[in-house]
Amino acid sequence: MENKRYPEHLVYGLDIGTRSIVGTVGYRDNSNQFLVVAQCVREHETRAMMDGQIHDIGKVAETILSVTRELEKQTDCKLTEVCIAAAGRVLKTVTVDAEYEFPSETTVNEEHIHSLDLIGVEKAYETLRSDMQEDKINFYCVGYSVIHYYLNGYTIGKLEGHKANRIGTKLLATFLPDEVIDGLYSAVERAGLQVANLTLEPIAAINVAIPEKFRLLNIAMVDVGAGTSDISITKDGSIIAYGMIPSAGDEITEAIVQTYLVEFKAAETIKLSCLKKKKITYKDIMGLSHKITTEEVIENVSEAVRKITKSIAERIIKLNGDKAVSAVFVVGGGGKIPGFITSLAEYLGLQKDRVALRGEEVLGEVTFLQEGIKKDPLLVTPIGICLNFYDQSNNFIFVHVNGERVKLYDNNKLSIVDAAIQIGFPNEKLFPRRGKALEFTINGSKRMARGELGEAALVKLNGEVTGISHRIEQNDKIEIIESTVGRAAEVEVGKLPEYKSTITFVLNDKHISCPKFVEVNGELVSEFYKIKDGDDIQIRNYYTLGQILEFMDLPFRDNILVNHVVAAKDEKVYENFNIQYPIKDEYTYTENQFDDSFEDTRDENLSYNIEEKIADVTPSQVAEVMAAELKTPVVERTGVTNDIYVSINREPIKLSGKEKYIFVDVFDFYPFDLTKAGGSELIITLNGEKTDFTHPIKDSDIIELYWKN
Repeated sequence: MENKRYPEHLVYGLDIGTRSIVGTVGYRDNSNQFLVVAQCVREHETRAMMDGQIHDIGKVAETILSVTRELEKQTDCKLTEVCIAAAGRVLKTVTVDAEYEFPSETTVNEEHIHSLDLIGVEKAYETLRSDMQEDKINFYCVGYSVIHYYLNGYTIGKLEGHKANRIGTKLLATFLPDEVIDGLYSAVERAGLQVANLTLEPIAAINVAIPEKFRLLNIAMVDVGAGTSDISITKDGSIIAYGMIPSAGDEITEAIVQTYLVEFKAAETIKLSCLKKKKITYKDIMGLSHKITTEEVIENVSEAVRKITKSIAERIIKLNGDKAVSAVFVVGGGGKIPGFITSLAEYLGLQKDRVALRGEEVLGEVTFLQEGIKKDPLLVTPIGICLNFYDQSNNFIFVHVNGERVKLYDNNKLSIVDAAIQIGFPNEKLFPRRGKALEFTINGSKRMARGELGEAALVKLNGEVTGISHRIEQNDKIEIIESTVGRAAEVEVGKLPEYKSTITFVLNDKHISCPKFVEVNGELVSEFYKIKDGDDIQIRNYYTLGQILEFMDLPFRDNILVNHVVAAKDEKVYENFNIQYPIKDEYTYTENQFDDSFEDTRDENLSYNIEEKIADVTPSQVAEVMAAELKTPVVERTGVTNDIYVSINREPIKLSGKEKYIFVDVFDFYPFDLTKAGGSELIITLNGEKTDFTHPIKDSDIIELYWKN
């Protein structure tokens, strides 16, 4: 489509309407002006189209060919490619919200945003398929508009570069059924043309009628054609809705047919004459001539006008969230009939000057090189179709996915993932899938372990392994082997963060480590137990004295001390508690009783050796464990007693044998030698405050006891 007379590439646009076809040829210059070098309008000889839908492909192709030849004659060049638009009558729109949550805070990049948009488009597909499953119609996504992006739940203009835990989008996806695409393509191809660009009539119109600088306002654009009235609504900088009603200029023409008994073409002439004449002469089907005034015609079609404008107003209000918009721009020939915009304003409850025809005002950057052409609302959509070529050169292409031939709307950004979505390939089977998660509770708190990630889908493009984001072209052959599911989550008790493999006690002044007890669903298990879904896990932070002795293979004996107090078999022993196990029952020791004959006085029949017992328990942690002699006298228990636990220098100590306790009692249970000064001052505090030896103490008190230099 080159010609030496013109400095730029010529763009050929066709507005294939219900009543006529408008052809426009022009180019955009360096100053961003669009120059129209040729234009032609041809009405259909028959009603080959109704309500924006092609019914007679052959007849429409003939009209397209007639328009093309006239434009070739005007431009003196061969036209082979054309830009077209599909009517809003068959447009389906779906508004969806989609979210993506990152495993941890992540800086958002372009790939994340693209993936988020695809999640939204796929969700829109699923919604449309669910709504239309009974109709068995194939729909194609021809584009989408992002209404809002969200960063951690808050609206944001641009996501890229921000750090986020969660991103989201609200988008409007647009779809067309297969037969509409095929009908348009067939008519164009029969006329010897190839489609260079396909858009939607409401998109073409709104891009001219409502520039982006006006889209912060809540405005509606209505393109009133012959068969349909297409509606677009803007708000907060975005196009938020598209809609259509199957009523437009033809209804007005049909009212004239019924009133004046004329055939449809004559009625169309009467309607157009109302725009430029005061009196109109016509012949009815009986061959009789009549003369009527424009006022009479307008009065007779007023009911049809009110019916159309009421339907448009109701549709606008519904699309706009059940409220009127701030203003309405009307384009297209059907809205030019006197009284149309006034009636629409009344049904919307707007002031009359808030509803206006848009023509010359929005075509400021368009120059017509032909003489005698007036900038008119009728020309907004044809010019918009041409201008869309510069914004988005697109078409439909065919590729093969897993042996299936797939048609895709080419927006110059098609990738393998778009083809996968088109055939209904589940999005989750493109990306690595996690194995089954494991849910359980630990000490009453819910916990979940994630399964492992599997392998991503294996994708081949024309036999070569590639990624799902790789761009695709006409006739590409794509093979997709679905992603795999990773291994289900597996967790052993010993791997839990709450689990320490051992509890350490002090036995006869030597540290000994015992395996930690864990109960799962009431049963004791080892650290190697593999957790199952729904398990209730209780991790014990203590042993009973009897369990420790059993673990050590030592018999229970009288006068076993826990934190210097005689303890029963069921006494709970916590981390770092001190246990003193007597070597022989009848011995009560003092320091002065130990002499060189100690070994000879032990029970000859004692068949165990404590040193060996301890070494056998934790050989990796205890190199040498010696059995130590008892050094603290047994505390006699008389009368009413009250056992309490206090923390002394961060060590839990049990006080037992008395009803009430004062600070000095601590020294009966905690080894601290007051006879040897370890510094210049003895510091004693109770719950962070300095105290004295006679101060009462109670359960859970925190005590610090040390020498200060």
